[in-house]
Amino acid sequence: MAVAWWISTVPGLAIMFIVMSMNIFGDWLRDVLDPRLRQLE
Repeated sequence: MAVAWWISTVPGLAIMFIVMSMNIFGDWLRDVLDPRLRQLE
């Protein structure tokens, strides 16, 4: 693994980026669509 570190690092970073993007998108979608949050503002 010391020779080919990118074999596990690059896919790991890609998965981390996808998960974080979906999390941020889900939070944004909840903020837009949840009527209970609009009543609090």
